[in-house]
Amino acid sequence: MGNWVVVVQYYSDTYRTEFIRRGLETEEQALEELRAAVHTYLPSKHVVEQWRQVYRLAGQESYLVVIKGRLTKWECSLRVAELISDTTDPSAPERALTEDVVTEDAVPEDSAAEVSDGPQDRIPPGY
Repeated sequence: MGNWVVVVQYYSDTYRTEFIRRGLETEEQALEELRAAVHTYLPSKHVVEQWRQVYRLAGQESYLVVIKGRLTKWECSLRVAELISDTTDPSAPERALTEDVVTEDAVPEDSAAEVSDGPQDRIPPGY
């Protein structure tokens, strides 16, 4: 099973997150699904669409979608996410750790103190 998902987030009485697509194997697959969803996603509130505006947030693969219905305007964010920890599946953190492992031999001695530009995910003790 893949670790990538496409999600939509919006506020409707409370803040909500819906999974549009789960189990995608690669980030590229997730991004393809995301780009298709920004033009086809319809909220579960039965909005009768009159028009749609799609904004790509600068520097990110994340989109703001504004849908004008008959009576209201619906705004939501669509983005991709990667599963990096799952307490119901103990192998998920191991897979996340083994995908981007850097050995000591691969890191030059003078750069050991530098901080990586990527995410700094840490698996809590006991997982």
